[in-house]
Amino acid sequence: MNLIVITGPTGVGKTELCLKIAEHYGTDIINADSRQIYAEIPIGTAAPTTRQMQQVRHHFVGTRHIGEYYSASMFEQEVLALISQMASNNKKLALLSGGSMMYIDAVCNGIDDIPTIHDDIREMMKQRLQTEGLQALVAELKTLDPQHWAIVDKSNPRRVVHALEICHQTGKTYTSFRIGKKKSRPFNIIKIGLTRDKVLRVKRGQVIMDHSELYERINQRVINMIDEGLIDEARRMLPFRSEKALNTIGYKELFQHFDGDISLDEATRQIQSNSREYARKQLTWFKKDDSIKWFHPEQTDEIINYIDTNIQNITT
Repeated sequence: MNLIVITGPTGVGKTELCLKIAEHYGTDIINADSRQIYAEIPIGTAAPTTRQMQQVRHHFVGTRHIGEYYSASMFEQEVLALISQMASNNKKLALLSGGSMMYIDAVCNGIDDIPTIHDDIREMMKQRLQTEGLQALVAELKTLDPQHWAIVDKSNPRRVVHALEICHQTGKTYTSFRIGKKKSRPFNIIKIGLTRDKVLRVKRGQVIMDHSELYERINQRVINMIDEGLIDEARRMLPFRSEKALNTIGYKELFQHFDGDISLDEATRQIQSNSREYARKQLTWFKKDDSIKWFHPEQTDEIINYIDTNIQNITT
């Protein structure tokens, strides 16, 4: 069994390419986007359309609801079970696509066996975040797990809260569950990265990249989302704004607009800016993985040839 992983930054064009690759090989698309899994927010997460999901079968799109607990470790187990099922049905190739770094890493390398959080613990910590604020929880984490406190993103409430959830539920530190050991997989992995970057110049030995093509796509995609109904979608989510799934670019800026803190034009500008920044972070993460082979999204034939060549090399 071969697992083809197609990844890249937000807005690069993964969906269009994966439809072509999936049709070429007669296989399904396993979605690896941590937000597209939620049924209520398809516009703001740029989820595949109904037509696209009819064109090729997709997994893990719109299968959960806002407020449902879900994690990278749950995703890992469910995807491994799906790939095993596909292999037993004589599928030779599975296609995993998305930009959520932790989800892809969980499937390819495994994730530490961190316990699933009980509903009462999760609700308690959510209430504490609202009433006590992030800084109080950061201070508590420093006391309960100083080793993790030293490395965690202290401005990210999701990361801080999750570490404390583990501490309170298990009586152990979050650090004690993180062994960082790569797990073996019963399938071959071929990774493909998509980029629209061009080399602009080399200055003092440092390569300066031109991101303009990607940034223009991101800016336009935000406009398209608003035209397609993102504002109404975000307004429907106002009662659930405290849910982790909605601490997401697009919704948090529009919530500020609904609160009267910023104008719609400013919210749009911030969504574009934050999306571009997220794309930069994704690229930085993916570039650390030397096993990824990079292509422009329009190089469909070259990508198929690369997949075929690697499969042949594995089987010979």
